[in-house]
Amino acid sequence: MSSTLAADLLPWFDRHGRHDLPWQAATDGRRDAYRVWLSEVMLQQTQVATVIPYFLRFTDALPTLPDLAAADEDRVLALWSGLGYYRRARFLHRAAQLCVERHDGELPRDFDALAALPGIGRSTAGAILAQAHGLRFPILDGNVKRVLTRYHGIEGHPGQSAVEKQLWERAKAHTPHERVADYTQAIMDLGATVCARSRPLCLACPLTETCVARRDGRTAQLPTAKPGRTLPTRATTMLVLRDAQGCVLLERRGPTGVWSGLWSLPEAADHDAAWRLAQTHAQLDDAQPLTPFVHVFSHYRLNIEPLLFDGATAHPAIADNAGLRWYARDAWPDLGLPAPVRTLLESLAHEPQRS
Repeated sequence: MSSTLAADLLPWFDRHGRHDLPWQAATDGRRDAYRVWLSEVMLQQTQVATVIPYFLRFTDALPTLPDLAAADEDRVLALWSGLGYYRRARFLHRAAQLCVERHDGELPRDFDALAALPGIGRSTAGAILAQAHGLRFPILDGNVKRVLTRYHGIEGHPGQSAVEKQLWERAKAHTPHERVADYTQAIMDLGATVCARSRPLCLACPLTETCVARRDGRTAQLPTAKPGRTLPTRATTMLVLRDAQGCVLLERRGPTGVWSGLWSLPEAADHDAAWRLAQTHAQLDDAQPLTPFVHVFSHYRLNIEPLLFDGATAHPAIADNAGLRWYARDAWPDLGLPAPVRTLLESLAHEPQRS
């Protein structure tokens, strides 16, 4: 296969690529593998502009892999809070611990050992080895899939196994033997800034002369869209039990399911069930319905109806424990809270309590 893609792409990257991202800082010409890894995990299903402040906050608090391994899960989830897809953070934490246990506190440079760590698949492992060590491994994230699909005119949804296999073959063939780190960043940059999902900037693309989708006028049809489906809707009532000092009762969610391991508000199926559950946790007088809102996950929509119980008095029998605690406002920043729950609590913190 021709190396036209890499040959055309690298000069474009030198002039127009992103060279000042915080995880690109290098020492002796090499990027830090921990920072590359962290950025790759954060960038999964999340845009660069969103990731940068989270990355800076995370690396300021946990600057090295051993620091991450030694942190408790609440600290890791608190730093991740707002990025979503929290399983990424738990995999990150566990992988760091395994690196300390098995690899002297560093990410392994062996591909199979690296890809075997939790949350590190083929593409992430390739990105780490290419960008941190200059090793020739291909990557295939969403941006790269879009570039290669259009460049080669590949039909079919990229998530289908047969299509993905073909894309991996193309990705491997195009990866050069030199400047691998630059090429890896370049093809990701091209997909993120030029070969966009909608309204690609074909006139600014260095591959426009050899791109099949551009030649055939099919950039709007490629990549082939995933077969559509309607998101199911679920509903829940969240209990906001707040005592006279402004402390709120939070419950740690179980090890599986949505928001697993995070601290959240107790939930019930409806207002009647919410009242019954609230009375098992505290003495209270009345409840105030708050404005309902919707939170959209990748696989369903959740209709949330918050119910505020102000001036609640904790039952003596309900002592703080590993799964149920009263937390003051100044403790919330250090907790792993789902983004909508954090937003809800912060909005209430600025309102006076009902007498």
